[in-house]
Amino acid sequence: MDARHWDEMYRSRDQVFSGNPNEVLVTETNDLPPGRALDVGCGEGADTLWLARRGWQVTAVDISEVALQRAAAAAVDVEGRVAWARADLTTTPPQAGVFDLVSIHYFPLLRGPGHASLRGLLDAVAPGGTLLFATHALADLAPRHDFDPADYYQPDDIAQLLGPTWNILINEIRPRTAPTPAGTHHTHNAVLRALRLP
Repeated sequence: MDARHWDEMYRSRDQVFSGNPNEVLVTETNDLPPGRALDVGCGEGADTLWLARRGWQVTAVDISEVALQRAAAAAVDVEGRVAWARADLTTTPPQAGVFDLVSIHYFPLLRGPGHASLRGLLDAVAPGGTLLFATHALADLAPRHDFDPADYYQPDDIAQLLGPTWNILINEIRPRTAPTPAGTHHTHNAVLRALRLP
């Protein structure tokens, strides 16, 4: 799933996602004071805009130029609070230790040797900062000829890699409350929220 794949996916429709922020993000960050956030795989920017409108300084990263252009066009009211960046965070890690929130929602993060891609994202969380990871629960995912859910990280995998400098606050499967995207059967989210100790 390279940049061309994602650009074509976004070009295929005027709007791919609902435009609403992810329910896990809203639930889990309402109690956090605004700071610097990294939105991993920001897509059309709903999460980024929600954070920026609440005072966060957001670095919004996606591999798709089409998605970033679409997101930036909707960001007229948050000028100066969002930095849009085209990058592949699986090969180019973000700046280490600077983000008060690293938000990873439905980002297809493949398991890899030494967990290099994942460790790059974990390292981006500043001391005292929050890692928020949400994905579809494994029970909702069926293998296809080109996709095996077991190839991708789930919260339990990440939790096992977090050392003594982390406090795991949430690691659970929870029902979705928002409507599922058309044509999908995703009824539950797998959620990890962890605090990097100061």
